[in-house]
Amino acid sequence: METVDLARLQFALTAGAHFLFVALTLGLATLVALIQTWATVTGSPVHLRMTRFWGQLYVINYAMGIVTGLVMEFQLALSWSGLTEYAGSVFGSALALETLVAFFIESTFLGLWIFGWGRLNRWVHLAVIWVVTLTAYASAFWVLVANGFLQNPVGHELVDGTLRLTDLGAMVANPAARVAFYHVLGGAMTTAAFVMAGVSAYHLRRRTAEHELFRKSLRVGVGLALPATLFTAAIGGIGFETLQPAKAAAWAGDTERLARMQAEMVAAHGPGDYLPPVGWVQGGAITMLAAFAIMFFIAGPSLLLMLIRPAVRGFRLWHWLLTAMIPLPFVAMLGGWIFREMGRQPWTVYRLLTTADAMSPVTGAQMGFSFAAFVTVFAVLVSVNYWLLARAARRGPEAVTLGDRPVEAPSPVLTF
Repeated sequence: METVDLARLQFALTAGAHFLFVALTLGLATLVALIQTWATVTGSPVHLRMTRFWGQLYVINYAMGIVTGLVMEFQLALSWSGLTEYAGSVFGSALALETLVAFFIESTFLGLWIFGWGRLNRWVHLAVIWVVTLTAYASAFWVLVANGFLQNPVGHELVDGTLRLTDLGAMVANPAARVAFYHVLGGAMTTAAFVMAGVSAYHLRRRTAEHELFRKSLRVGVGLALPATLFTAAIGGIGFETLQPAKAAAWAGDTERLARMQAEMVAAHGPGDYLPPVGWVQGGAITMLAAFAIMFFIAGPSLLLMLIRPAVRGFRLWHWLLTAMIPLPFVAMLGGWIFREMGRQPWTVYRLLTTADAMSPVTGAQMGFSFAAFVTVFAVLVSVNYWLLARAARRGPEAVTLGDRPVEAPSPVLTF
């Protein structure tokens, strides 16, 4: 395998793994904030316990997502210095804002939320989780602004061989970024909905004593699953209108159009292969669409079954099915990510900088060592995250520590 292909595979695996953490984090943050809002307004103890249970899963996933995000940013600097030298002053501005939002505002308020149970006023505590949620959206937005620039470079000029930002407004309003942002948010809500429904169904199938908590949680997850799936599919349909011509031709399998584009690129940029990998583009899109079709056909009947109380409490076949559906939104998200990123190849910055030119000057041996190290670290992180989430989800609300206040030791009594 060539060095550039190994570098691409390394970044694909690490970025894809991080993307899965992001999807669940965005969706769960929203659901936790909504449930806590209801608990705060109504004083419902069940919804307060729901907030703590699902909040603990959110915190576990968030922590692992931060670690993988840091590792991925180090990899960006180590393996793709050509990209940062050529266009870093443009898309780097969006990443800097994302870092400011995620690591200063979001993480600070998340800390206040975690340690503020029983210490902050309940309305202040509620406001804190909404700040966390909104800054999570802002973080995702700026990441997609940076990615949208790579997909459709706008708002820049070429000065002494490097790009300089000239119009931040054009970069922010980039259709490749805005459509992707709403599509990712819809996918995140779909992911969280199916996870909440699946975990709740697991406990209901096992005849948990916490049937009221998980009955309400299942209804939240199932009630959100269908509209979230439809919203995501609708925005994805709009996204097809913003595809690069080569990606659109690869998805359609239009060989004649692809041949013309290859000839045009060779004439403009010299010899080389300027076509995206058709198999990867079509495979990613088909995987995404197939997964969303399955989720739609499960979410529709589930929405009706949700209204039948005996089915919610005792329809075990339905419970099995909802639990088995938990991985599917992650599969759909990965398929969509592959379609988006592979369709841009062989360009890192579309029609401006090729992937080969974006690489750092590293040897094959160095890249091989880096690949082994990064993949090992991410495999461990993903495995640990899965184990922690599955363990916390299986143990249920009784094992939740989020919001518990430590028992204070009695003050020593001095005797004389």
